[in-house]
Amino acid sequence: MLSVKLPRLLRAHQVPKVFHEDSILDGYRHPQSSAFSCILSVFQLTNETLNIWTHFLPTWYFLWKLIAYVYTLDVFTEPYLWPLIVYLVSCCIYPFTSSCAHTFSSMSPRARHICFFFDYGALSLYSLGSAIAYSTYSVPDKLVSSMFHSCYVPIAVCNTVVCTGLSCYSRLGLPFLKYNPEINKRIPEIERPRFSKVLRVLAFAFPYLFDNIPIFYRIFLCSGEGCTNNETNALHYQHIMLAFLTAFLFVTHLPERLAPGCFDYVGHSHQLFHMCAVIGTHFQMEAVIMDMNLRHTWLMSNAPPVTFAWTIGAALVCITLSLLLILIFSLPHFWSPFSSKNDKTT
Repeated sequence: MLSVKLPRLLRAHQVPKVFHEDSILDGYRHPQSSAFSCILSVFQLTNETLNIWTHFLPTWYFLWKLIAYVYTLDVFTEPYLWPLIVYLVSCCIYPFTSSCAHTFSSMSPRARHICFFFDYGALSLYSLGSAIAYSTYSVPDKLVSSMFHSCYVPIAVCNTVVCTGLSCYSRLGLPFLKYNPEINKRIPEIERPRFSKVLRVLAFAFPYLFDNIPIFYRIFLCSGEGCTNNETNALHYQHIMLAFLTAFLFVTHLPERLAPGCFDYVGHSHQLFHMCAVIGTHFQMEAVIMDMNLRHTWLMSNAPPVTFAWTIGAALVCITLSLLLILIFSLPHFWSPFSSKNDKTT
Protein backbone atom coordinates (compact mmCIF):
# COMPACT_ATOMS: atom_id res chain seq x y z
CA MET A 1 0.00 0.00 0.00
CA LEU A 2 1.37 3.42 -1.00
CA SER A 3 2.12 5.68 1.96
CA VAL A 4 3.36 9.24 1.96
CA LYS A 5 5.48 10.52 4.83
CA LEU A 6 4.85 14.15 5.72
CA PRO A 7 7.95 16.35 5.87
CA ARG A 8 9.47 16.91 9.32
CA LEU A 9 8.98 20.39 10.73
CA LEU A 10 11.75 22.47 12.27
CA ARG A 11 12.13 25.19 14.86
CA ALA A 12 13.39 28.68 14.08
CA HIS A 13 16.97 28.01 15.24
CA GLN A 14 17.17 25.07 12.80
CA VAL A 15 16.61 27.12 9.63
CA PRO A 16 18.62 29.98 8.09
CA LYS A 17 17.76 33.44 9.34
CA VAL A 18 16.35 34.40 5.96
CA PHE A 19 13.43 32.03 6.66
CA HIS A 20 12.63 33.46 10.09
CA GLU A 21 9.30 35.16 10.67
CA ASP A 22 8.94 37.62 13.53
CA SER A 23 7.80 35.86 16.75
CA ILE A 24 7.12 32.55 14.90
CA LEU A 25 9.17 29.89 16.69
CA ASP A 26 7.97 26.55 15.30
CA GLY A 27 6.42 24.90 12.25
CA TYR A 28 9.13 25.69 9.69
CA ARG A 29 9.62 23.46 6.69
CA HIS A 30 13.07 22.22 5.67
CA PRO A 31 14.94 25.05 3.91
CA GLN A 32 16.00 22.66 1.14
CA SER A 33 12.58 21.15 0.44
CA SER A 34 11.84 19.61 -2.94
CA ALA A 35 8.97 20.92 -5.03
CA PHE A 36 7.03 17.76 -4.19
CA SER A 37 7.63 18.26 -0.46
CA CYS A 38 6.40 21.84 -0.77
CA ILE A 39 3.20 20.67 -2.44
CA LEU A 40 2.80 17.94 0.16
CA SER A 41 3.20 20.48 2.96
CA VAL A 42 0.07 22.24 1.73
CA PHE A 43 -1.87 19.38 3.36
CA GLN A 44 0.23 19.44 6.53
CA LEU A 45 -0.19 21.95 9.35
CA THR A 46 2.87 24.21 9.20
CA ASN A 47 3.29 27.91 9.93
CA GLU A 48 2.67 28.53 6.21
CA THR A 49 -0.36 26.28 5.61
CA LEU A 50 -3.06 28.86 6.32
CA ASN A 51 -1.04 31.51 4.48
CA ILE A 52 -1.36 29.29 1.41
CA TRP A 53 -5.03 28.38 1.74
CA THR A 54 -6.26 31.87 2.73
CA HIS A 55 -5.16 33.06 -0.71
CA PHE A 56 -5.54 29.90 -2.79
CA LEU A 57 -9.26 29.41 -2.12
CA PRO A 58 -10.25 33.06 -2.78
CA THR A 59 -8.44 32.83 -6.12
CA TRP A 60 -11.17 30.50 -7.34
CA TYR A 61 -13.91 32.81 -6.13
CA PHE A 62 -12.38 35.75 -8.00
CA LEU A 63 -11.80 33.55 -11.05
CA TRP A 64 -15.46 32.51 -10.97
CA LYS A 65 -16.45 36.19 -10.95
CA LEU A 66 -14.16 36.88 -13.90
CA ILE A 67 -15.46 33.95 -15.95
CA ALA A 68 -19.06 34.89 -15.18
CA TYR A 69 -18.57 38.39 -16.61
CA VAL A 70 -16.62 37.18 -19.62
CA TYR A 71 -19.41 34.77 -20.55
CA THR A 72 -22.37 37.01 -19.79
CA LEU A 73 -21.14 40.38 -21.08
CA ASP A 74 -19.74 41.45 -24.42
CA VAL A 75 -16.34 42.24 -22.96
CA PHE A 76 -14.39 41.91 -26.22
CA THR A 77 -16.23 44.61 -28.15
CA GLU A 78 -17.46 46.91 -25.36
CA PRO A 79 -14.60 49.19 -24.17
CA TYR A 80 -16.60 50.28 -21.12
CA LEU A 81 -16.07 46.77 -19.69
CA TRP A 82 -12.31 46.56 -20.30
CA PRO A 83 -11.34 48.21 -16.97
CA LEU A 84 -13.50 45.70 -15.12
CA ILE A 85 -11.75 42.78 -16.82
CA VAL A 86 -8.29 44.22 -16.10
CA TYR A 87 -9.29 44.68 -12.48
CA LEU A 88 -10.77 41.18 -12.12
CA VAL A 89 -7.71 39.59 -13.72
CA SER A 90 -5.47 41.41 -11.23
CA CYS A 91 -7.73 40.18 -8.40
CA CYS A 92 -7.13 36.61 -9.57
CA ILE A 93 -3.39 36.97 -10.06
CA TYR A 94 -2.36 38.47 -6.73
CA PRO A 95 -3.79 35.80 -4.36
CA PHE A 96 -2.72 32.95 -6.65
CA THR A 97 0.83 34.28 -6.88
CA SER A 98 0.95 34.79 -3.12
CA SER A 99 -0.27 31.24 -2.56
CA CYS A 100 2.44 29.87 -4.87
CA ALA A 101 5.10 32.03 -3.20
CA HIS A 102 4.22 30.69 0.24
CA THR A 103 4.08 27.13 -1.10
CA PHE A 104 7.48 27.02 -2.81
CA SER A 105 9.46 29.53 -0.73
CA SER A 106 11.08 26.78 1.36
CA MET A 107 12.97 25.22 -1.57
CA SER A 108 16.06 27.39 -0.89
CA PRO A 109 16.96 30.95 0.14
CA ARG A 110 17.33 31.78 -3.53
CA ALA A 111 13.89 30.36 -4.36
CA ARG A 112 12.38 32.22 -1.41
CA HIS A 113 13.58 35.59 -2.67
CA ILE A 114 12.46 34.96 -6.23
CA CYS A 115 9.04 33.66 -5.12
CA PHE A 116 8.37 36.85 -3.21
CA PHE A 117 9.68 39.02 -6.04
CA PHE A 118 6.79 37.62 -8.07
CA ASP A 119 4.44 38.15 -5.14
CA TYR A 120 5.39 41.83 -5.03
CA GLY A 121 4.92 42.16 -8.79
CA ALA A 122 1.44 40.65 -8.55
CA LEU A 123 0.46 43.07 -5.77
CA SER A 124 1.71 45.94 -7.90
CA LEU A 125 -0.47 44.76 -10.79
CA TYR A 126 -3.47 44.60 -8.46
CA SER A 127 -2.78 48.20 -7.43
CA LEU A 128 -2.86 49.26 -11.08
CA GLY A 129 -6.01 47.22 -11.74
CA SER A 130 -7.71 49.04 -8.88
CA ALA A 131 -6.62 52.43 -10.25
CA ILE A 132 -7.92 51.62 -13.74
CA ALA A 133 -11.28 50.51 -12.34
CA TYR A 134 -11.57 53.57 -10.09
CA SER A 135 -10.63 55.89 -12.95
CA THR A 136 -13.45 54.53 -15.11
CA TYR A 137 -16.25 53.77 -12.67
CA SER A 138 -15.68 55.29 -9.22
CA VAL A 139 -14.10 58.72 -9.67
CA PRO A 140 -16.62 61.31 -8.41
CA ASP A 141 -18.48 63.46 -10.91
CA LYS A 142 -16.56 66.59 -9.88
CA LEU A 143 -13.21 65.04 -10.88
CA VAL A 144 -14.29 63.50 -14.18
CA SER A 145 -12.28 65.00 -17.07
CA SER A 146 -10.19 67.10 -14.68
CA MET A 147 -6.42 67.40 -14.93
CA PHE A 148 -6.09 64.95 -12.05
CA HIS A 149 -8.33 62.47 -13.85
CA SER A 150 -6.29 62.67 -17.06
CA CYS A 151 -3.02 62.06 -15.18
CA TYR A 152 -4.36 59.49 -12.74
CA VAL A 153 -3.73 56.24 -14.64
CA PRO A 154 -0.34 57.27 -16.10
CA ILE A 155 0.88 58.11 -12.58
CA ALA A 156 -0.56 54.82 -11.31
CA VAL A 157 1.48 52.96 -13.94
CA CYS A 158 4.64 54.70 -12.74
CA ASN A 159 3.75 53.98 -9.10
CA THR A 160 3.27 50.32 -9.93
CA VAL A 161 6.69 49.94 -11.50
CA VAL A 162 8.37 51.85 -8.66
CA CYS A 163 6.47 49.69 -6.14
CA THR A 164 7.80 46.48 -7.69
CA GLY A 165 11.37 47.76 -7.79
CA LEU A 166 11.34 49.20 -4.27
CA SER A 167 9.79 46.10 -2.71
CA CYS A 168 12.34 43.85 -4.44
CA TYR A 169 15.12 46.16 -3.28
CA SER A 170 13.81 45.90 0.28
CA ARG A 171 14.72 42.20 0.31
CA LEU A 172 18.23 42.23 -1.12
CA GLY A 173 19.36 45.71 -2.03
CA LEU A 174 20.69 46.55 -5.47
CA PRO A 175 21.25 43.54 -7.74
CA PHE A 176 24.85 42.89 -8.84
CA LEU A 177 26.13 45.44 -6.29
CA LYS A 178 24.88 44.59 -2.81
CA TYR A 179 24.30 40.85 -2.99
CA ASN A 180 26.97 38.98 -1.09
CA PRO A 181 26.43 35.30 -1.90
CA GLU A 182 29.32 34.11 0.28
CA ILE A 183 27.50 34.94 3.52
CA ASN A 184 23.97 34.46 4.73
CA LYS A 185 23.38 38.19 5.28
CA ARG A 186 21.30 40.10 2.79
CA ILE A 187 21.09 43.86 2.56
CA PRO A 188 18.80 45.22 3.81
CA GLU A 189 16.39 42.42 4.84
CA ILE A 190 18.59 40.72 7.45
CA GLU A 191 21.28 43.29 8.15
CA ARG A 192 18.71 46.12 8.54
CA PRO A 193 15.31 44.45 8.99
CA ARG A 194 13.50 47.59 10.21
CA PHE A 195 14.74 49.59 7.25
CA SER A 196 13.63 46.75 4.99
CA LYS A 197 10.20 46.70 6.59
CA VAL A 198 9.75 50.46 6.23
CA LEU A 199 10.73 50.30 2.57
CA ARG A 200 8.28 47.51 1.89
CA VAL A 201 5.45 49.25 3.69
CA LEU A 202 6.13 52.45 1.74
CA ALA A 203 6.33 50.49 -1.51
CA PHE A 204 2.73 49.37 -1.12
CA ALA A 205 1.24 52.12 1.05
CA PHE A 206 1.99 54.94 -1.38
CA PRO A 207 0.33 53.33 -4.44
CA TYR A 208 -2.68 52.39 -2.30
CA LEU A 209 -3.06 55.93 -0.95
CA PHE A 210 -2.66 57.44 -4.41
CA ASP A 211 -5.10 54.98 -6.02
CA ASN A 212 -7.71 55.85 -3.40
CA ILE A 213 -7.51 59.62 -3.72
CA PRO A 214 -10.76 59.68 -5.77
CA ILE A 215 -12.48 57.52 -3.15
CA PHE A 216 -11.15 59.49 -0.17
CA TYR A 217 -12.28 62.72 -1.82
CA ARG A 218 -15.65 61.25 -2.73
CA ILE A 219 -16.64 59.99 0.71
CA PHE A 220 -14.67 62.21 3.13
CA LEU A 221 -14.09 65.62 1.53
CA CYS A 222 -16.54 66.26 -1.28
CA SER A 223 -19.67 68.29 -0.57
CA GLY A 224 -22.55 69.54 -2.67
CA GLU A 225 -23.38 68.42 -6.17
CA GLY A 226 -21.11 66.13 -8.14
CA CYS A 227 -19.95 64.04 -5.18
CA THR A 228 -21.50 60.77 -6.42
CA ASN A 229 -23.11 60.12 -3.06
CA ASN A 230 -24.88 56.79 -3.60
CA GLU A 231 -25.26 53.42 -1.91
CA THR A 232 -21.87 52.30 -3.21
CA ASN A 233 -20.14 54.53 -0.66
CA ALA A 234 -20.93 52.09 2.16
CA LEU A 235 -18.93 49.41 0.33
CA HIS A 236 -16.05 51.82 -0.19
CA TYR A 237 -16.05 52.55 3.55
CA GLN A 238 -15.82 48.84 4.33
CA HIS A 239 -12.96 48.36 1.89
CA ILE A 240 -11.02 51.30 3.36
CA MET A 241 -11.44 50.03 6.92
CA LEU A 242 -10.24 46.56 5.97
CA ALA A 243 -7.31 47.98 4.00
CA PHE A 244 -6.10 49.92 7.04
CA LEU A 245 -6.62 46.87 9.26
CA THR A 246 -4.56 44.85 6.78
CA ALA A 247 -1.74 47.39 6.96
CA PHE A 248 -1.94 47.44 10.77
CA LEU A 249 -1.52 43.65 10.96
CA PHE A 250 1.35 43.69 8.48
CA VAL A 251 3.26 46.36 10.40
CA THR A 252 2.63 45.29 14.00
CA HIS A 253 2.92 41.47 13.79
CA LEU A 254 0.08 41.16 16.28
CA PRO A 255 -0.95 38.96 18.02
CA GLU A 256 2.18 36.74 17.83
CA ARG A 257 4.44 39.55 19.04
CA LEU A 258 2.54 39.53 22.37
CA ALA A 259 2.99 35.78 22.84
CA PRO A 260 5.81 34.36 20.68
CA GLY A 261 5.23 30.71 19.85
CA CYS A 262 1.52 30.69 20.67
CA PHE A 263 0.30 31.57 17.18
CA ASP A 264 2.85 29.69 15.09
CA TYR A 265 0.27 27.56 13.26
CA VAL A 266 -3.05 29.35 13.60
CA GLY A 267 -3.90 32.99 14.20
CA HIS A 268 -0.68 34.84 13.43
CA SER A 269 -0.73 38.23 11.74
CA HIS A 270 0.12 37.10 8.22
CA GLN A 271 -2.88 34.77 8.15
CA LEU A 272 -5.14 37.54 9.45
CA PHE A 273 -3.50 39.94 6.99
CA HIS A 274 -4.39 37.60 4.11
CA MET A 275 -7.97 37.22 5.26
CA CYS A 276 -8.53 40.96 5.70
CA ALA A 277 -6.96 41.65 2.30
CA VAL A 278 -9.22 39.16 0.54
CA ILE A 279 -12.39 40.34 2.29
CA GLY A 280 -11.41 43.92 1.52
CA THR A 281 -10.94 43.00 -2.14
CA HIS A 282 -14.42 41.45 -2.13
CA PHE A 283 -15.97 44.71 -0.88
CA GLN A 284 -13.89 46.70 -3.33
CA MET A 285 -15.05 44.45 -6.18
CA GLU A 286 -18.69 44.82 -5.21
CA ALA A 287 -18.26 48.60 -5.02
CA VAL A 288 -16.60 48.81 -8.44
CA ILE A 289 -19.29 46.65 -10.06
CA MET A 290 -22.07 48.65 -8.41
CA ASP A 291 -20.52 51.94 -9.57
CA MET A 292 -20.13 50.49 -13.06
CA ASN A 293 -23.83 49.62 -13.23
CA LEU A 294 -25.33 52.61 -11.42
CA ARG A 295 -23.29 55.25 -13.25
CA HIS A 296 -23.21 53.67 -16.72
CA THR A 297 -25.50 56.18 -18.43
CA TRP A 298 -23.92 59.26 -16.85
CA LEU A 299 -20.35 58.10 -17.47
CA MET A 300 -21.03 57.19 -21.09
CA SER A 301 -22.30 60.74 -21.66
CA ASN A 302 -19.82 62.76 -19.59
CA ALA A 303 -16.59 60.80 -19.06
CA PRO A 304 -13.73 60.51 -21.56
CA PRO A 305 -13.99 57.41 -23.77
CA VAL A 306 -12.34 54.26 -22.46
CA THR A 307 -9.28 53.42 -24.53
CA PHE A 308 -7.16 50.31 -24.97
CA ALA A 309 -4.00 52.27 -24.15
CA TRP A 310 -5.00 53.21 -20.60
CA THR A 311 -6.71 49.93 -19.70
CA ILE A 312 -5.37 46.69 -21.19
CA GLY A 313 -2.37 48.49 -22.67
CA ALA A 314 -1.39 50.00 -19.31
CA ALA A 315 -1.71 46.60 -17.64
CA LEU A 316 0.50 44.96 -20.29
CA VAL A 317 3.14 47.67 -19.85
CA CYS A 318 3.03 47.13 -16.09
CA ILE A 319 3.38 43.36 -16.45
CA THR A 320 6.29 43.71 -18.88
CA LEU A 321 8.22 46.20 -16.76
CA SER A 322 7.55 44.32 -13.52
CA LEU A 323 8.77 41.04 -15.04
CA LEU A 324 11.86 42.84 -16.30
CA LEU A 325 12.56 44.17 -12.80
CA ILE A 326 12.03 40.72 -11.28
CA LEU A 327 14.46 39.29 -13.84
CA ILE A 328 17.07 41.94 -12.99
CA PHE A 329 16.76 41.26 -9.26
CA SER A 330 16.77 37.47 -9.78
CA LEU A 331 19.66 37.05 -12.24
CA PRO A 332 22.47 37.51 -9.69
CA HIS A 333 21.20 34.43 -7.86
CA PHE A 334 21.83 32.30 -10.93
CA TRP A 335 25.03 33.94 -12.15
CA SER A 336 26.81 33.83 -8.82
CA PRO A 337 29.30 30.93 -8.50
CA PHE A 338 28.49 30.84 -4.78
CA SER A 339 24.70 30.59 -5.11
CA SER A 340 24.58 26.85 -4.48
CA LYS A 341 26.84 27.24 -1.49
CA ASN A 342 24.63 29.98 -0.09
CA ASP A 343 21.50 27.89 -0.56
CA LYS A 344 23.01 25.27 1.76
CA THR A 345 24.16 27.74 4.39
CA THR A 346 22.31 27.52 7.70
